[in-house]
Amino acid sequence: MTPVGTEPELDDRILGGWLGRIAGNMLGKPVEQGDLWTRDRIDRYLRRAAALPLTDYLPEPADEGLAGALRPEWRQCVRGRIHGSCRDDDVDYAILGLHLLETHGFGFSTEQVGDLWLLRLPYLQTFTAERAAYRNLANGLKPPLTATYDNPYQEWIGALIRADAYGWTSPGDPRRAAALARRDAVLSHTGNGVYGAMFAAALIAAAFTAPGIRDALEQALAVVPASCRLARTVRRVASLHATRLPWEETLATVAEETAGLGWIHTVPNAAVLTAGLLYGDGDFTRTIALTVRGGLDTDSNGATAGSVAGVLTGARAIPAQWTDPLEDTVRSAVFGFDGVRISELAERTVRLARTGA
Repeated sequence: MTPVGTEPELDDRILGGWLGRIAGNMLGKPVEQGDLWTRDRIDRYLRRAAALPLTDYLPEPADEGLAGALRPEWRQCVRGRIHGSCRDDDVDYAILGLHLLETHGFGFSTEQVGDLWLLRLPYLQTFTAERAAYRNLANGLKPPLTATYDNPYQEWIGALIRADAYGWTSPGDPRRAAALARRDAVLSHTGNGVYGAMFAAALIAAAFTAPGIRDALEQALAVVPASCRLARTVRRVASLHATRLPWEETLATVAEETAGLGWIHTVPNAAVLTAGLLYGDGDFTRTIALTVRGGLDTDSNGATAGSVAGVLTGARAIPAQWTDPLEDTVRSAVFGFDGVRISELAERTVRLARTGA
């Protein structure tokens, strides 16, 4: 882990966050359907391909039956077939967050977030809470009503996946990152949906200066209400990890305790993310592999775990099997950004992080 003491080190950490987010997203994308691709099924798939321990992108399916169960984009996301990142909302929102800060600065309003969605984001590339909020915006509603009107997804994971840019541009300042993420999140989410975004942004910001992942998690927990279900679930995972309970048993325990929330809800996914980070213990490959093997919203969790781990280690420490296939290229549905270089996105993020205002 390199300190954030000089410009090259900050550059490396932020590039690590971008590369980690994209690689983690690509790793989890083929099996992104948590009610079908359970932890057991993912591991059976990997054992059949002799790919455990998982140290690279997912292998190709062994037969057509398995191929039919994967996401349609799997052909662009498995090892040996990747040539740049494929499009995904988990990366689109990181790009949109960067563009928001470049356009409106750190004093942006929730209304400006909505305006940028309408201008830059295609409606059919939004999902669940974001689609409900987008529809409400188009119908003339204003925040916070955009989050609450006809929106049954208010505590799902969508706001959490939008938080990275606020963490990357607030290195070592988790409270500031959380405040920025909250201003974005309330456009579409309430309750634990908002807390998830604040937690993720703070966690990424803390990763720049924390001595390790447990300390970063503690700093991130400090920005959300201690009694909320998200905080209680994250602390539960941390306590089980502290007893040296195996990763599989920790996830099985917490899955029982969060049963019924659904595979896209913020709370069970925060548990999978926290377990991947703690049991990954600062190792980039192990972190994203365990997180994706944890199931649920695999591409979103892999992306956030990769972002945190990439900031912790820096880009230079991410193994080449994750970064070389990306070819420094991002596909995106955000108007004006398709085909942009990952290195360019990182450079633009660094400029914002240095100005800080």
